[in-house]
Amino acid sequence: MLIHWIWLATRDGLNDREKMAVLEHFRDPEDAFFADAASYAAIGGLSDDGRKALEDKNLLPAEHILADCARGRIHILTIRDGAYPARLKNISDPPLVLYYKGTLPDLDGLPVIGVVGTRKASMYGLTTAKRMGYQIGKCGGVVVSGMAYGIDGFAMQGALTAGGAVVGILGCGVDLVYPQSNKSLFADMERHGCLISEFLPGTPPYKWNFPKRNRIISGLSDGVLVVEAPEKSGALITARQAGEQGRDVFVVPGNIDVPSCAGSNALLRDGAIMVTSGWDVVGEYRHLYPEKVRRDETASRMTVYPDELRQASQEAEPLPKVAQNPGRPEKKGDKLPKNDKKPIDNAGSSAYSDGIVMPAGLTADEEAIVSQLLRGERLVDEVIAGAGLPAGKVLASLTLLEVKGIVRTLPGRRVTLKK
Repeated sequence: MLIHWIWLATRDGLNDREKMAVLEHFRDPEDAFFADAASYAAIGGLSDDGRKALEDKNLLPAEHILADCARGRIHILTIRDGAYPARLKNISDPPLVLYYKGTLPDLDGLPVIGVVGTRKASMYGLTTAKRMGYQIGKCGGVVVSGMAYGIDGFAMQGALTAGGAVVGILGCGVDLVYPQSNKSLFADMERHGCLISEFLPGTPPYKWNFPKRNRIISGLSDGVLVVEAPEKSGALITARQAGEQGRDVFVVPGNIDVPSCAGSNALLRDGAIMVTSGWDVVGEYRHLYPEKVRRDETASRMTVYPDELRQASQEAEPLPKVAQNPGRPEKKGDKLPKNDKKPIDNAGSSAYSDGIVMPAGLTADEEAIVSQLLRGERLVDEVIAGAGLPAGKVLASLTLLEVKGIVRTLPGRRVTLKK
């Protein structure tokens, strides 16, 4: 039953891989729900917290979630449903349950292109993002992005103008609008596109949600297009995840003198595919979707207005720092805690000297992780064990620390502090 899917998906003591292990061990979540402690002990790799979470048989929170979805006209898609995208199902840590609003396109029958980039984009980047989204849509591709202001939002505007299928992946519940500056875009997406999230309705946009969101953008896609990104950008993490998932990475070349293009240009240096039109991207998949893609050379002069450029240059809305209760998110009417930190793009890193100074401005979770690395490079599993935090939270925090320039990933699942 659907209620048991939600019960399993909301077990806080389990990360995504462990939830998949539970699902593979039992026939379905209902069997997992009615199993006993001895059955859970037979599942290899589960932590004590994970087994305790499975022993909690309270279905009331799941009932509330179902009621919230019914009231909000939110659809629920499980990993066993036929409409669940096959590409996403095949990544190493797929979400068991997705929540969506709008119309779900045929994500297995069309070329799906993730379009990402910086929030603080240049006029060139915003115009190019809108043009590329338009051209990808005209050529038969589905544009998938993260609904952030800047490159993401402008690519979606272009795709909607072309009448193409558009999917927005959120780092919060599908019933919330973040950022508020994209309110009209959210309304258009709900009417003419699709909004998807793995997070429960009402979940605020906590900063650690966004690395998890990014793996879905790349996981859904045949290829990921980076339009414009600085050296420290969440878009580069998405590009890296795309490469790890076996997806193509495309990049629009940028001005070498503009800092917001430094990261995307570096991807070109490292072997990404250079493109200058939507057909350059979609055309790579014409052999996979021969009857669905078409070369469209329609002129696409895109305009970015001064107020849009001015808004793109402003700071992003602050992200809430602490969840009141991870198992049951705040109500939409609650005020989000203030956070004066900079957003992920262009995030600065604190001074770090001789491997013994704790960088300033870290969250409690990040400090726990950094303290495990003060002694030198370590295996990710050792960091998880030493930090005393859930594996999913450690992995998300490591990604954010890498974006901030504090942590560096090494081969063999090892991590170290940058010096």
